[in-house]
Amino acid sequence: MRHKNKILFFIFFSFCCTNSFAQTIPKEELIFLTSEWKGERFADGRPKIPDDLLQRAKKIGIDDAWTVLKNEGYTNQFEGNWKMVKNNVPVIGRAVTAMFMPSRPDVEKAIKNRGTTQQGRKGNTNAWPIETLTKGDVYVADGFGKIGGGTLMGSTLGNSIFSKSGNGVIFNGAARDLQELQNIDGFNAFVRDFHPSFLEDMVLMGLNTPIRIGNVMVLPGDLVIAQGEGVLFVPAHMAEQVISTAEFVARKDVFGFEMVKSKKYTTGQIDSQWTDEIKTDFLKWLDQHPELGKMTRAELDKVMSKRTW
Repeated sequence: MRHKNKILFFIFFSFCCTNSFAQTIPKEELIFLTSEWKGERFADGRPKIPDDLLQRAKKIGIDDAWTVLKNEGYTNQFEGNWKMVKNNVPVIGRAVTAMFMPSRPDVEKAIKNRGTTQQGRKGNTNAWPIETLTKGDVYVADGFGKIGGGTLMGSTLGNSIFSKSGNGVIFNGAARDLQELQNIDGFNAFVRDFHPSFLEDMVLMGLNTPIRIGNVMVLPGDLVIAQGEGVLFVPAHMAEQVISTAEFVARKDVFGFEMVKSKKYTTGQIDSQWTDEIKTDFLKWLDQHPELGKMTRAELDKVMSKRTW
C-alpha cells in the first residue's frame, strides 16, 4: 500500500510541479504511462498512431474492435449513453485529453494568469486544448458530466476544432448551438446533452493527462472509435492488432456467408477453428476480392490462433 501511495504521490507531484503549459504532465511521465507504445510520438510524448491506421479504423465495426480488446483483458474501454450532433458520422482519431473541474476563484485566476503570461493564451480555458490539435486528433474532455453551465463547445469552437483536426469531439459534458453544429459538414460530437447556457464555473485542470470518461481510463494518444453504439477507447499499442483483427472478422463474415449459401461449408465449420482446406479456400477467395485487401497464410494462422470470436 505504501508503494502504491508513493507512485500516486509521484504522479501528482509531477503533475503539479511541471513548468510546461498549464496542467500538462512531464513528457517522461506520459512516455512511462504509454510505455507499450513503440512507434512515433508527438513532441510532448503523446503516441502518434499512423494516419494509414486511422483511415483503416474508419472501416471497422466497433463491436468487433470491442471483442478484440475484451479478449486481451481490456474490459473497461467502452462508454455508451451519448447524444450526438449527427447520427451517421463516426468520429475516429487520436485522443487529445482534457480534464475539467468545478472552478474556484484562486485556482482559476492562477491558471489563467500563467496561461496568459507564459503562453499568450486568451479566453476561457475550454478553448486552450483546441490550440494543440493536429489533423486526425479528437478532443476528448471530462467535464464531470455537467450540463447546465457545462457547455464546453458552441458553434464557434466547433468550427475551430474541425478546421484544426478535421474531426469531432467526445465530451463528458454538454455542448450548445446544436443547429449551427449540424451545419459543419463532416463534424460530429458525442456529448451527454445539449443546453443553451454558456460555460461557467469550470476550469481546465489537465491537458494531455490521463482522464476518466464514464467507466473508462483514457490516455493521450488512444485510438478513439465513436459510432452509433457509443465510444471505444483503444490503447495506442493495441490499435494495429485491433484494426487488423476487426478487418479479418469482416472478411471472414462475407466469406462465411458465401460458403454457407453455396453449401460448400456448414455454419459450424465456418464458426470453428478452420481446417487447412478452409484456410486455403479463404485465401483464394480473398485473391478474387482485391478490394478487401491482401493476407498471407502466416497472417491468417496468427489471427486464427487467438480466435475467440
